[in-house]
Amino acid sequence: MLHRVRKIFELEASTGILLMLATIVALIISNSESYRLYNQFFAIEAPLNLSIIGISKNLTLHGWINDGLMVIFFFLVGMELKEELIAGELSSKEKAMLPVIGACGGVIVPALIFYFFNFNHETNLKGFAIPTATDIAFAYGVICLFGNKISKSLKVFLISLAIFDDLNAIIIIAFFYSQNIVPIYMIFAFLIVVALAILNLKQHSKIFSYLILGVLLWLMVLKSGIHATIAGVVLAMFIPRQKNILHGLIKKIAPTVNFLILPIFAFANSGVRIEEFSKEIFNTPLVLGIAIGLFIGKQLGVMLFSFIAIKLGLTHLPKSAKKESSWLEFYGVSILTGIGFTMSFFIGSLAFIDNVALFDEVKIGVLAGSFLSAIFGIIIIFLSLKKDQQISSIN
Repeated sequence: MLHRVRKIFELEASTGILLMLATIVALIISNSESYRLYNQFFAIEAPLNLSIIGISKNLTLHGWINDGLMVIFFFLVGMELKEELIAGELSSKEKAMLPVIGACGGVIVPALIFYFFNFNHETNLKGFAIPTATDIAFAYGVICLFGNKISKSLKVFLISLAIFDDLNAIIIIAFFYSQNIVPIYMIFAFLIVVALAILNLKQHSKIFSYLILGVLLWLMVLKSGIHATIAGVVLAMFIPRQKNILHGLIKKIAPTVNFLILPIFAFANSGVRIEEFSKEIFNTPLVLGIAIGLFIGKQLGVMLFSFIAIKLGLTHLPKSAKKESSWLEFYGVSILTGIGFTMSFFIGSLAFIDNVALFDEVKIGVLAGSFLSAIFGIIIIFLSLKKDQQISSIN
């Protein structure tokens, strides 16, 4: 029995299943009579108070999950990205260019589509960045539903593109939505990054030193007003690869992230209560701009920019040791980049912090666009895998 349980938790698909279950449960609770209890629980205040070093921050349980636990997730995907950049699927300039170029298309085209629907509504234009972000956790969870049937190269492409997407989103937030930037903490954060770089250059192998500096970096970024999750990605870039430290740390952290942190994150962020729902709301410019931006804009931008780059010989489709990915399979993964969800909600909350009615429209637009992207992405990937099986049986 224990062996069977262990085998279940070794399956990549179980990550996606847990995320989907957490999402469904949260949506059911938030649209039931228990929604107040759900909201009150995550609104419990748990302030950070480190008076010894003069650091304090008003946080709720929800804040600790999004700004604390998710830093560990970004730390993990950052290390995985580094490993792939050094000696994996993104180890050459040609391979690394594809997710970078795809991410650019996945930001530009959705923003243009949003502008097309909202250029006559000046207030709405503050939400231009809402459909530009890919939710790494949910996109990764969906692709993991296919287990090892999807090549590692395609998973790396999706995760890499999502990371670049979210880095773009964080930059957009910093320039357009951050209202309380504290320069002194940004300077402190920069000095800590310099210290991390020195440790890395000296090939310092004690991981504890990096983690201590990583915690300090998180505190400085948190206090600076920039989204704290970027600290995880930055720290990951300096973890040494010598003596198998990087790979060993990935193996230790991955189970906790996949089977604890991500489901908690999904449950805490998926509880969206849609009040006074009506069909007419789908005709509003804000909902149309977000939903179509996510569902059509993301896939169109990623595919168009990637196609041009590949045809110009700058890069190529993701390929594994066995075969190159098909265009249909790549298209299915591109559709999944339209799963915006929590990062889109986060940007929307910043853009319309004082307008509850517009933020309700944001919720509906993000849910619609993300849901359509997930469903159609799964369908296209399933069809591509079925087609591959038919070709293999013929051969």
